[in-house]
Amino acid sequence: MSSDDIIRSAERRRPRLDKAARQDRILAEMRASATLRVGDLAAELDVSTETIRRDLFELQERGLLNRTYGGAVRPFASEPAVTERHRMMVTEREAIAAAAVKFIKPREVIAIGAGATTTHVARRMSAECRDLTVITHSFSVATVLAANPTIEIIMCPGRYNAREGMMVGVETTEFLQNYNINRALLGISGITTDGLADAEAPAASVYKAMMNRAAETIVVSDHSKFGIPSLAIWARIPDIQRLVTDRAPDGAVARALARAGVEITVADSSSAGRA
Repeated sequence: MSSDDIIRSAERRRPRLDKAARQDRILAEMRASATLRVGDLAAELDVSTETIRRDLFELQERGLLNRTYGGAVRPFASEPAVTERHRMMVTEREAIAAAAVKFIKPREVIAIGAGATTTHVARRMSAECRDLTVITHSFSVATVLAANPTIEIIMCPGRYNAREGMMVGVETTEFLQNYNINRALLGISGITTDGLADAEAPAASVYKAMMNRAAETIVVSDHSKFGIPSLAIWARIPDIQRLVTDRAPDGAVARALARAGVEITVADSSSAGRA
């Protein structure tokens, strides 16, 4: 018997997971990738697509995911805390940051929203940019920018959200009305043809206020957010001017971006980590 035959024989003897264990595996995959496909799950777990669809239905009934055509996504309001997100997609986010800072010019006023990707952008700005005024509601953004003495930081007031390390609320959005902004650099929890959205409704209000005061809005997002719906829509696709990402979107989202004339910049991953 060849080695391939031995492997195949062992795989045939491998016991299948029971339903509870299988659904735990599905949820673990959801935490890792945000979006799942029925066919991929069926192949990985060695069950039929009908079994996976039943699992997804039950998990949706428990509020643990949202089914989509052909798969599932995280629940709208579900996203890891920002401290956990800082450890995810690091290479991709560093590449996005390296590409995004090229659009920033000296003596500009920049608004930066909270989030893991925007913190990577701020860190790159601190290393490469100078003579800027930055308005932010994110403590992590302010902290990494503070290393550059040529960058003036204006911190928004408001109610502190400890999970995300940001200020939100009426005081925050009203404060932003006092400023003219050259560029807003904003992250997202998801983008669909319905628009750009965030898992935190109070944060979405701040991002909308920043966008409305900016001459240009640049969205920074890795590819895992494409086609993913989230709780609070803060912009429609025609409202933004540029998307900086690690992988070009496809499908309906790509077509909507093209119709709106949004400029798409795909980051070069080889630039990640070089400041």
